[in-house]
Order: sequence, then C-alpha cells, then structure tokens
Amino acid sequence: MTVGIVVVSHSRPLADAAVALATEMVRGDAGFIVSASGVDDGGFGTDAVAIGEAITRVDTGDGVVVLMDLGSAVLSAETALEFVDDATRERTLLCPAPLVEGLVAAAVAAGSGAPAAEVAAEAGGALDGKLSHLDAPAGAEAPAAVESAQPGPDAAAAGPVPPVPAGTSADGVHTGRFTVSLPHGLHARPAAVVVQAVRGLDARVSLRNATLDTAPVDAAGLSRVATLGALKGHEVEVSATGPDAGAAVDALLTLARDGFGESAPAPPTVSDVPAGRPVPAAPGIGIGPARPRTAAEVVPPGPRPGPPGDHWKRVERARERVRGDLTRVRDRAAREIGAAEAGIFDAQLAMLDDPELVEAIRSDVDRGTDAARAWIDAIGAVERQFAAVEDEYLAARVADVRDLRDRVLRALGGTVSAGPAADGVLVADDLTLTEATELDPARTAAVLLAHGSPTAHSVILLRARGIPAVVGAASLVERAREGTTVVLDGSTGEVVLDPDPPTLADFRDRARALARRRADALSHADEPAVTTDGTTVLVGANLGSTQDARDATGADLAGLVRTEFCFLGRREAPTVDEQEADYRAIAEAMAGRCVTLRTLDVGGDKPLGYLPQSAEANPFLGVRGLRLALARPELLADQLEAIVRVAHDHPADVMFPMVATLDELTAARGMLRQAVARVGRGEPDLRVGIMVEVPAAALKAPVFAPHVDFLSIGTNDLTQYALAAERGNEALAALADPLDPGVLALIAAAGAVAGPDLLVAVCGEMAADEAAVPLLLGLGVRELSVAPAAVAGVKKAVRGVDVATARDLAARALAAPDAAAVRALLGQNGAGGRA
Repeated sequence: MTVGIVVVSHSRPLADAAVALATEMVRGDAGFIVSASGVDDGGFGTDAVAIGEAITRVDTGDGVVVLMDLGSAVLSAETALEFVDDATRERTLLCPAPLVEGLVAAAVAAGSGAPAAEVAAEAGGALDGKLSHLDAPAGAEAPAAVESAQPGPDAAAAGPVPPVPAGTSADGVHTGRFTVSLPHGLHARPAAVVVQAVRGLDARVSLRNATLDTAPVDAAGLSRVATLGALKGHEVEVSATGPDAGAAVDALLTLARDGFGESAPAPPTVSDVPAGRPVPAAPGIGIGPARPRTAAEVVPPGPRPGPPGDHWKRVERARERVRGDLTRVRDRAAREIGAAEAGIFDAQLAMLDDPELVEAIRSDVDRGTDAARAWIDAIGAVERQFAAVEDEYLAARVADVRDLRDRVLRALGGTVSAGPAADGVLVADDLTLTEATELDPARTAAVLLAHGSPTAHSVILLRARGIPAVVGAASLVERAREGTTVVLDGSTGEVVLDPDPPTLADFRDRARALARRRADALSHADEPAVTTDGTTVLVGANLGSTQDARDATGADLAGLVRTEFCFLGRREAPTVDEQEADYRAIAEAMAGRCVTLRTLDVGGDKPLGYLPQSAEANPFLGVRGLRLALARPELLADQLEAIVRVAHDHPADVMFPMVATLDELTAARGMLRQAVARVGRGEPDLRVGIMVEVPAAALKAPVFAPHVDFLSIGTNDLTQYALAAERGNEALAALADPLDPGVLALIAAAGAVAGPDLLVAVCGEMAADEAAVPLLLGLGVRELSVAPAAVAGVKKAVRGVDVATARDLAARALAAPDAAAVRALLGQNGAGGRA
C-alpha cells in the first residue's frame, strides 16, 4: 500500500499540470496522486465535497497527505475532513508545503514507500534546494559562476568520467564517487531516481557535492538532494552505513554510469545540438563577411539620494517611457510584418504592468532601495523563473525578459555599450526583440547566433523580415573573426567559415539561382497572372501602411488593407476625417487599383487601450472583429463613413472580419447604407465582402453568397479554429498546418460557390506559399493576396499552373489522411515545401 496524495488548487489546469509533473518522477503506477481542484463550471475555486471524496478514494490505510495552494483552499480542505469517516480523518495530514515543489517531493517519497509523516516532511522541505540556490551566503559564487566548475572542452571530449569504485573504511562506512554526466545536472528526474533507489534498502545514505564542498545530505529526500546543486561535471561523493550500505553505494554508482535512466535521447533542443550541427531558423542563402557583435550591455545608473517617494516616481516615469517605446515598436512591426508578429511585444507590455512585479518593486523602494536596484532585483526574479523551466519554448522567453530589463534600465539613466550594425553576416551570442526589429535587411546578409532558438521571438521576427538565420552555432560563433567569410543556408542549417573555393562557388551558385528566380519573377511582375490554360488569377497585396502600397510592385489590387494601423498608438479613436485621409493616401498610392478595406479587426487578443473590454477566458473565441464593431456601433459608423467618402473617388471594396452569422452581415450592411446616406453623394461603386475565418462561415458559404460580392479566406485564423491550435503558440506549430485536409475541405466549401458574380480569394499566409498555389486554384480560388514582397513570385507560380490538373491535385489532397500526405502530393506535383 502507498500513502495517498490529494492536490487542492483553485485552478484545475494548474493542478493537472502539477500532477503530470509529479507523475514523471514516480516509477510505476502513480494512481495514488489525485486532483480535487477547480469547480464544476470550469472556473476558479475549491469544492469541499469533491476534496472529501478524493481523500476517501486514495486512502488505502497508509494515510493521506493533502497539499493546497492558498487561501480558501485550506479552508475547503479542513471542511472536507468533515465528509470522511473518523479513521480516514485521523490518517489525513493537511500539509502547508508549496504546491508544485511539495507535490514532486511528496510523490517521490510516497512512491518509494515512505510513511505519511515522512511524505509530509519531504513536501515541507521541498523549498530547501531553491533556497540554497538563491539565498547563498555573502561571498559565495553566484549561480552563473558555478559553470566554471564544469570541465572544459578537453574534458568534455574525453567523455564521462567513470565512477570511483565503492570502498569500505575502517569504521564500516561504504563510499564511492561519480561525476555527473547529464547535460542539465542532477535535476528533478534523476534526483527522484536516486531517492527511489535507496528508499527500499536498509542503509543510511548521504551525498556530498565534492566539487562545491557542500555538506552531506540524506539521499532519501528529494528536497535534500536538490540542495546539492550538482551540475554536469561536478563530482558527487556517496557514503552509506547499515546492513545494505554496500548495495546502496553500488546501486548509485551503477545509476550514475547509466545516466540515471536518462540515457535515451531527449527531443533535440538547441543546447543539445553538437558543435558543427547548428539549427536552421530562417530560410535563405547568406554570404558575407562576419560582423561579430557583442551583446548590448546596459550599465545601471549609480544610486541616487532621495526619499522613497522620489524613487517610486523615477520607476513610474521609466515604465511610462518604456510603455510608449514598446507601443511604437509594436505598431511599427504591425505595419512592416503583420499584427501576429507584432503581438510579441504585447507580452512585454503585459509584463511591464504585471501587478506582482510592480508590487515587488514598490516594496523594495518603500524599504529604501534605490529605483534601479529595485527594478533589477524584481525583474531578475522573473528572469530566473523562466530560466529554470525545462522547456525550450519557455526558456527562450528569457531573452524577452532581459530585453525589458535593459529597456527600463536605460530609461532610468543606464548607459549602453553595443557593437556595430551588420554589413554582412551578423554574428552574435543572441538577439533581443528590439535588435531583431531594428536590423536592416538591406545591410544584413544573414544572422548566425551562438545560442537562441527557432521559437525565440527575435528569430520569428527574422523569418518574417526575410533575413536568413542559423542558431545554436556556438563553436562557429567563437571562431568567426571580423571579416571572415561566412556562408550559410537558413533552410538546412549549413554553415561554413572561410569556405574553400568550391564550397564558396556552390553557395554563390545557389544564391544566384535563387536571385535569378526572384529577378525573373520581378521582371514580369506587372504582367497579368494567367494559367497555362488561360485562367486569369488576381494577385493582390496585403497592406498595413501607405509605404506598403508604394512597395506593392506588380500587385493587381490591395486584397487586404489592415485598417488597424489607423487605430494603433493613440489615446482615442481616430476621427472620420483622420481615417479618410489615411485610406485616401493608400488608395492614391495604389494609382487606380482597387483597395479592399477591412473594417477594424481587434478584440480581446488585440486590444486597444482606449477601447476597454471585459476579460475573456479565450479571447480568440471572444468579442473581436465584426462582433466588437457591432457592439461599439459608433466606431463602425465612423469607419464606414470614411470608407464611403474614399470610394466615391477611388476603386474600393469593404470587407467585414470574423463573420459567423448572416445576422451579423445584415447588421453591418445596414450600417453601410446609413453611412452612404450620411455622405449624401449617392451610391458609390463599393463592393462588399466578408472574411471567411470561422469554419461555420466556410460551411455556410451558400447562405452568404447572395449577400456579398466576394469571399476572402483568412487561412491563418481558419486553420487555428479548425484544428483548435492557437496560431501564436509555437508549441502547436506542427499541428496548425493549413495543408491539413480538414482545413482544405473548408476552403473547398467556400470555393464551391465561386462564379462569374462571386469571387473567392485567399488573403492568409497560405496564399504566399508558391507550393500551395496550384492546390488553391484547384479548390476554386481566383484571387491571392500576399505580402508586397511575395507578389512577383506568386504570379510566377500561377503562370505554371494548369487548372484542370490543379483540380485533380485538389481532389487527391482532400482525400489525403493528413498534412504530410498533402505535402507529398505537392512535391510530386513539382512543388515542395511547407505551406
């Protein structure tokens, strides 16, 4: 039998995640751990009856330990004891340990057969490792400096150091030593293996980090083993007494030799990639001289005199300045690379105003801490939290935190030391969000990073801006001296320093071939895109600014104008006159080509500061797009009036986003008629369309068809809704594939209503993928709207399509089992790659 564990949290998802983490530490069945968290409607709260039932369910006679998060969870657990029988009540311990750390420690102890009191004690001591790590005595090495104790390159090349054979001293103490070979040290999982290995033995076993000269700790306690701080390369001393002492030492040395059960390769991450095998991050060929750049260093300002009130004002002014800077950078990114990538900066804005962070700063300042020091300490705690997470995506967010740290320090008066901008291949340890945004693609042939991650926000921005990049190339970055020729392929991860003539020639040939394809496409960009069998396809540009319109070489029209640019970076909504001026400027830049003005598409996931909205559990499924506009009719009325004014003088269409029902479209069209009446110049030549982003809209295309002039499919949102995979979540990138046959079926449903009087377009990212062009045409699409830079290439792709063949390709794709099979079909069709 085993001690039962009950987890009580206000959040059911939080508890489920904690239980899943603890289960990873337990060998065998972990059914003795259950969650009694949240409430039935999915909200936050605790239920005493449910907790009582959970306690009864896991009570096998050995006792139950209950772990709680905060506040009323404790009260609910106490109340729950009234709903269990007397015997169970006496065997149940309510434990004040921290929920996550305590649960992991308790799970290991219970899984190893420890009694209830010991399980509770292990949970209660679960913070010892963290406290030992973060609260080291004055003069001790900082955590980052511990890496100096790791073996250097020569030692690493020699392989793992074998354990020292077990021995016995004169007083009967059995001893041995091993060197930690795990990349991440003796972390939670291997520490749990250690505990489980010694729990069943009749021996008292202790461990000591000989490299750091720590005090011995009990090997039977997970929280104690965690205090060793045993990193890769550290030497750990084992000692044991008792009848099974020899067996215990032998068991631990064997575990160390076998990598503590972690010898199986983990999913590759940047840090796991061996030297010479960098990670591809942004496609394209880059050739040029190495331009090493050291990370920008911000030297904090010195302490300044003054009472706490003055220091708090300094903090507030700095935060306000950074808030404005971030907003401007976000808005610029929205104009240049789209709203999805610009949303990256919203996370920093949210962190800047995080109540817990602000409270920590305020508390330090009230105690007399200087403003800069209070900020450094508070944001440093956040940085350590991210850095400690054993997850590549979350750990990559450390760079975002550091970027925010440095921004505020500069606003507080810190000085900056940064390397030169690139005129060649930028070589650096890593890039911040700001640095990635400010790179000039015309001057930056490519980027080569020692660290970083393909999921880092800065790298996402490089991809969006068309700058080839390779990450995880530490050994190459170390050897890339100023001026050294660098060639790289951001699609494959190939990187060569100082290439020999044949290699350099090969890369140049590849770059020239790519350039020729692009040049050929550009030379015919102004020509119509007509398929081999005579079908004309419109290729438009997605615009977010007047400059975009000027850059739209070859575009037949503006298939999507993101009017959000008028509403960003302001303290109040733009007037009708201001909007008219902006839309008119874009229309004039398009020189007689039609502009499709999408009405305001913001909401819970893309909020405006002057447009307060209630918090939503899932803003992507909330009040956004046309839903929000109809809820705030004064905004929509003004925007439609501005659009009608422009439509009287320039070819223009209006498009409503996030439409799900015919009633929504009917209401919007009614407001459009009112706007026409207010302008008073008669009916303009203004076509009306809707975005097809909601699966229901695609399936109801025949219902909408009589009421619109065109349908424009937004494949980005359509994909995330069809596959329940948030488009901004890099962890779901493989799932959120627009080539999934389910998504294609929705496109086909919309394409089926196309005809002489109803055009079906695609304005999502899928339209820009040349490999997907034949498939979209085969599904009935006759307009593709893409980023300005992609217009020429997409037109060239259209000219190589035979529509009859494309229809056959589409039929086979719809019958395919998954996105991988569709990509294989595209490859057989002569076009490969990921849409």
